Amino acid sequence: MPQNDETMVEKRVRDITGVTCLYVPVSNVYESVKWYEKNLGCQPTNIHPVEPGMGMAIMRFFEADGSTADPATGTVPALFLHESGEKGGRLGFSWTLDGGKPHAVGCFVTPHIQELFERFKENGVNILGERVTCGPNVTFADPDGNVWEIWQP
Repeated sequence: MPQNDETMVEKRVRDITGVTCLYVPVSNVYESVKWYEKNLGCQPTNIHPVEPGMGMAIMRFFEADGSTADPATGTVPALFLHESGEKGGRLGFSWTLDGGKPHAVGCFVTPHIQELFERFKENGVNILGERVTCGPNVTFADPDGNVWEIWQP
């Protein structure tokens, strides 16, 4: 039976069911684990011992019910922190938005952006900007300069 273009698009959409992880280059995995845990609330898995000199860590976020996100079915992808061997952020774009502010490579969703914003300020996170477009949005960078956003719909 011949398939039309509409049928083919429908099939392709079903081929991808989610995003399991994002690879994040960092200069020091151990320090980055502590930073992401303290500021974004994610937890390292027990796959790699958390210790100075580690070359990789997998960071998991929590689901709404408090359980750790499953890599295959979780709603939030894991962050794979990899030692890059060089200083400075590599995740981001060479072009900018909003009058020269760097554009983020990814955006996390939160139901309580004000609490996260206050935590960021208390912890000295590099906050790059705030916007209110379709909800409050804060752009920030990790210690390596990797640019992210948080957004409350």
